[in-house]
Parts: sequence; structure tokens; C-alpha cells
Amino acid sequence: MPRLEEVANVVLRVPSILVLDMLYKCDIDSFTDHLKARTEDMLFKYKYVIWNIYYLGHIVSAVVLLLPLGHIIQLYLHVLCALLLYMGHQIVRDYVRGEAQYGYDGAIFLDSPALNRFVTALTSQIIISTLCAFLMRTQRVWLFSAHLLPLLARVVSVPLDWLLTLSSVSMMITGAEVAVFLFANLFVPYRLARATYREIMEIEVTELYRLMAVGVSLWHGFAVPVLFSVFWFVLFGVQLITNFGTIATVQQGPLLYLLTSVSECCASPYSLLGLTFVVSYTALGLLSLCKFYLGGFNALQNHNVMHRGVTEGVTLLLLALQTGLLDMAALQRCFLLFIILFIVLTSTLQSMSEITEPVVLGLGASRNRSVWKHLRGLSMCGFLLLFPGFMAYKISQFFNMDFWLLILVSSCMLTSLQVTGTLLIYSLFMVEVWRGSALPGLDEIVYYVNGVCRVLEFVVAVCVVAYGAWESLWGEWSWMGASVIIIHSYCNVWLRAQAGWKSFLLRQEAARKINVLPRASAEQLQDHNDVCAICFQDMTSAVITYCGHFFHGNCLRKWLYVQETCPMCHASIKPSSAKPTATAGEAQPTHQNPPPSEQHPRPESHQEEQEEQQEQEEQEEQGDDVCSPERNCDESDRKYPNSERNCSKDSLQHLHCGANGDSQSVANPVPSCSSDGDPKVASQELREAD
Repeated sequence: MPRLEEVANVVLRVPSILVLDMLYKCDIDSFTDHLKARTEDMLFKYKYVIWNIYYLGHIVSAVVLLLPLGHIIQLYLHVLCALLLYMGHQIVRDYVRGEAQYGYDGAIFLDSPALNRFVTALTSQIIISTLCAFLMRTQRVWLFSAHLLPLLARVVSVPLDWLLTLSSVSMMITGAEVAVFLFANLFVPYRLARATYREIMEIEVTELYRLMAVGVSLWHGFAVPVLFSVFWFVLFGVQLITNFGTIATVQQGPLLYLLTSVSECCASPYSLLGLTFVVSYTALGLLSLCKFYLGGFNALQNHNVMHRGVTEGVTLLLLALQTGLLDMAALQRCFLLFIILFIVLTSTLQSMSEITEPVVLGLGASRNRSVWKHLRGLSMCGFLLLFPGFMAYKISQFFNMDFWLLILVSSCMLTSLQVTGTLLIYSLFMVEVWRGSALPGLDEIVYYVNGVCRVLEFVVAVCVVAYGAWESLWGEWSWMGASVIIIHSYCNVWLRAQAGWKSFLLRQEAARKINVLPRASAEQLQDHNDVCAICFQDMTSAVITYCGHFFHGNCLRKWLYVQETCPMCHASIKPSSAKPTATAGEAQPTHQNPPPSEQHPRPESHQEEQEEQQEQEEQEEQGDDVCSPERNCDESDRKYPNSERNCSKDSLQHLHCGANGDSQSVANPVPSCSSDGDPKVASQELREAD
């Protein structure tokens, strides 16, 4: 039942929009100019009545459109009941006229043809009265039986001349009943509006939020997108049926015939809004089909706001309003609508390219072995590579080259260019898979491929702006063209240049920071014996940050594109006066003590010295300087970043903490990191503990 209510909520409101659309298309001025009357006073009265009917039609249609679903159903039931009563009166009138022509005014039981006509008329009247009582949900059938008076009079052999009078009387009785009903329900719309206003005012929020709440409620309650889409399809179907089979249709061809029919169905604001929602739903269907083709049903669960067809619908509406589509003649509107739909299709292809790019690159980077998935991704890329070029070629044959056509062609070129870059990067990933090992400098190659594509996009945008500026200066200048050039310059030239330059500077800064970091030696990598914390791969070469962490150089450079801190401890990666560790060429044996100057680096500021003293006092209060080797290791690493004598897992295996917190030494004791960080003092503490 809820589904049936949703269908009824849409279908029963469509006639109101159809009436509004017809009233908008009516040329009342032209109609009133052709009126004729005996006097000017009568002509003025005719025009006054016609204009009042015109405005009253708008008001009634709007009220019916905004009624709740239950009241709309009741309204349609009453209208249907009124039509049944009218049909009953017409049947009775036809019966009376037939009897008058037959000329028999005797008893109907004595004449077989008269009896048959009477039984037929009486049966139809009983059915109509019963249906009216059923629709009104009442058992008082006599309220809908006024049209039976001529039939009852015929039973008692009333003269035929009186039957016509009784037929008119019965119609007047029915009209009086309808008038009483309308008068009793005249203020129903007012009461509904007052109740709705009270409900809205009871919400204790701001006025702006109140208006937004009302708008959202009406949008969802009336199902506005579906409602206007159904209205437009009804209008489009009527237009197709009306013009089907005409000579003009045969001469135009199917494509131009469809385009002409579409242009005829956007001649009013209501039909234009309906076309907007139809285009939005069509774009959503194409994007969903693209997702399903690439990733199956699971891809449909990813709802991106920018890939829901809203952009395409809004683009069509704004372009139609900006270019004055509604005020144009039929032929001009057809050609302009063709260009607008071309722009919308280009935007849809751009959205499909944005959906396809991460899927195809993900297949190459993840080394997926499914041939069918790769084939689907590559076929979609081939379609997005060739179809925009075909569109640009076709539209260039219809129109001469100007600024607007150049914008359309450039949009197609940009889509094909982006797909080309995606295919090149995918090819690099597949070459890496085919080799079975990583390509040297793959990150740099991918960056340069993306950079070349962005530079070409920037060049195309600059050419479009330059051509538009030249045409505005030396050709036809207009405010709309100038505004488009300004917007295009800002969005596609300035922002692209700014983003590209920022990316270049960020990459140069990351490369500079990586180059100043020391490289880990083979002994350091062997002692570290761990994977890169970014890519989780073994390290045959690494760089060491100033906080003492090991990473692949390429991995750390990619990380620095995002933020300028260490991935492990979030310490700032910037040059300092002290080196973190010895480089590969300066590596020393691990059994040698570092020089005193490196054991006790001078604090950079008085604040750092106070922090070190405070940490030492906290460790002495806790009493776990020797029994907490991990804490001592961390403290030693912070104080002596250049020292190679750090606490390792092998040295910690020779220490055991007793129950009383004292350190007990086993064979081959190794100096541990004490609170002051001096290995000699640590050895002395171990001997004293023994």
C-alpha cells in the first residue's frame, strides 16, 4: 500500500501541472483582441471575465497541486461522481427524446419496444446512482437519484411533453445539490492552509530554518523530481503522437524529429523544469551503468554527490535561463537546445572519466589478475577516448567555428586527454607487473606523465581564453561572452596554474629535505632489521630522519607531499645542527664508544634543557630507571641521536628485573642506558647491583 500511495501521490498531481502549462501557453491578449461585441462596454466586460477566469484557473490548479494526498483523492472522487451524474442526465434526456420521436404515450407494459427502452434506461440509472453512493461512501442512494424522475413519470403514463420538463427539473435538483456541497466545503483549502501554518509556527526555530524545513518537506512530500519527470514524459508522449506520420516528420528524419519534439516540450517554465529532472535522471542512469560495467553491483553502493546527475541537470537549467530559451521561436529553440544537450553530454562523459580513472589505475597498481576486469576498464577508456572526438567532429560540421563552439570542442579534447594520461599510467603499472620487479623511478615517471597532461590542459584553456578575448575585442562583444571569458580564465587558467605551481614547489621542497637526510649504511640496516613503516617492504636502502627512524627515500618523499612531519613520531623533518646518525661512509664499529662531544649534545635552547631535567626528575621519582629498559632506550635515543650505542633487543636479553626492582646481570653483561645516558656509569651501576 505505501508503494501505491507513492504512485497516486505523483499521478494525481500531474493534471494540475498540465493545466498550469496550458494556461501559460495561452495567449490571452491575442484572444481578447479578436473578441467582438456590440458596444465597448460589453467588450470590456468580456475581457474582464476572461482574465478573471485565466487567473482563477492558475489559483485553482495551484491549490489542487498543493493539497494533501487524502484531499486530492476525495476531490477526484467528487469529480468522478459529478461526471457520472452528468452522464445519467444525458442518458435520461436521450431516452425522453427517443420516446417523443416514437410517439407512444400509453402504458409501457403494452408495447414491447417501449418496455425494452425503459428497462435499459432504468438499469443504467440504477448503476450510476449505486456507483455515486459507493464513491461517496454513503447509503443514501436517493441523493443521487434525481435523474430518475422522468423514468418514474413514464411509468405512470405522464404525457410526453411533461417528460422534457421533468428532465430539466431533475437537472436543476442535481445542480442545487452540487451547489450546496460546494458551499459547505468552500473554506476547506483555507482551513488546511491555516492548520499547516500553525504546525509550522509551532516549530521553535529561526525563520530561515522554518522556510528551509517547509521547502524540504514539500520537496519530499510531493516527490518533485519524479512528479515533474512524469509530467514531462506525458507531454512528450502527446507531442510524439500528435506529430507522428506528418509530412514534416518524414522529411526531418528520426533524430531531428525527436529533437524538435523535445524543444516543443520546453516552451514553459514547468516543462523546462521537467526536462531538467529528466536529464538529471538520465545522467544518473548513465553514470550508474558505467559503475556497474566497471565494478558490478558493489560499485553501485558508492554514492558520490557529484556523480548523481545533479550537475548535468543544473547545467541545463542555468544555460536555458541564461540564453533565454523560453522566449525563442521553435526553430531557434531547437538548435539552442541541441547545443545545451551537447554540453550536458560532455559533462556526463567527464563524470564517467572521473569514475573510470581510479578503477583502471587500481587494477594496475593492485596487480589484479582478472582479465575480464581489465578488459572492461580498457574498453571504457577506449570509449571515453574516441567518443568525445567523434562528438567534436560532428558538431563542427553543423556550426562555424566561434568562441562557444571552441569551448565545446575543448571540453571534448580535455576528456580525451585525461583518458590518455590514465592509459599511460596504467601501461606503466602493467609493465612493472610484467617485469616482476619495481621500475626504477616509477614515481617520477608517473609525476611527469601527469604533469604533461596538466600542462596540455592548461595550454588548451589558455588558447580558449585567448581566442575568446580576441573575438570580443575585434568581433562581437557582449556581457555574457565577457563574463564567460572571465569565469573560464579564473577556473581553468588561474586555478590550474596555481595548483600546478604549488605542486611543483611542494615536490621540490620534499626532494630537498630528502637529499639532506643521511643514508643508512649496510650495518645500520642490519642492526635495524625492520621494514619500512610506510610501504611495509624490506629495506635495502633507507634514509634516517632526525628523530632516528628509517624509511625508504621514495616512500618518505611521497609522505612529505602530504605533511612535513615524521610518519612515526610526528616530529618536524627539518635540518638541525646535530646529525641524526653516521652516514654510510662514516659508519663505525658498534663496540666503540662515540666521542664525548656526540654523547652530550648541547641543548638548542634553555627550554629544551629544562624539559630534559624535568624528565630526569620524573624517572627518578618512579624508580624504574634500570628496570624499564624500553623507557631508557627511548630517552637515550632522544638525548643522543648520533650515538650508535643504543639499546637493542639483543642487549636487553641479558638483563632481568627482579621482584624488588633491582637489575640482575647474567653472563656477558652489556651496558644499559641509564638515566644520564653514560655507558660507563651504567656499567658501574650494574656492578654495584651485583
